[in-house]
Amino acid sequence: MARLPLAWAILLNAGAWLLIHLGVACFSSRLPLRLFRPDGWLYRTRPWERDGSIYDRVFFIRSWKRLLPDGAAVFPSGFRKRRLRDRSPVYCQIFVLETCRAELCHWLVFALVPLFFAWDPWYIAWPMIPYAIAVNAPCIIAQRYNRPRLAALAARGMAASHKAPIAEADNRQGG
Repeated sequence: MARLPLAWAILLNAGAWLLIHLGVACFSSRLPLRLFRPDGWLYRTRPWERDGSIYDRVFFIRSWKRLLPDGAAVFPSGFRKRRLRDRSPVYCQIFVLETCRAELCHWLVFALVPLFFAWDPWYIAWPMIPYAIAVNAPCIIAQRYNRPRLAALAARGMAASHKAPIAEADNRQGG
């Protein structure tokens, strides 16, 4: 394989990251909410997470999560997660499902890091790993911090309401 000059390799990698982020986000945004199960293996809250509070104790998430970009702003039908817009049980359950979607999106982006080893020499490809961690881990942490809190809020409201939030969410989404 021919070696690119460093400036071209950096430009190629920046373009690849942009395509990966947008492509995975586009793919993820088209998945119907019914595919996401907050109690599933990837998304369920583990006992050591202590309903998300571990992320504030260890990472002080409340002090920086508002600085994270909201990728939903890129897509017209994206579900904005920057702030809680409603406290209804249905909205909170949709929000919970959207945290699953966002977490999956960031795990998928991270999983594509090996692609850089296909065209980059090792000394350029290896730094893509810390980049992927730095860009995706805070977003994953934010979803894992928010999900149990939103689920508890939804559960409190669901006790009084007998709606089917997943079916209603898919109807709102058009899926």
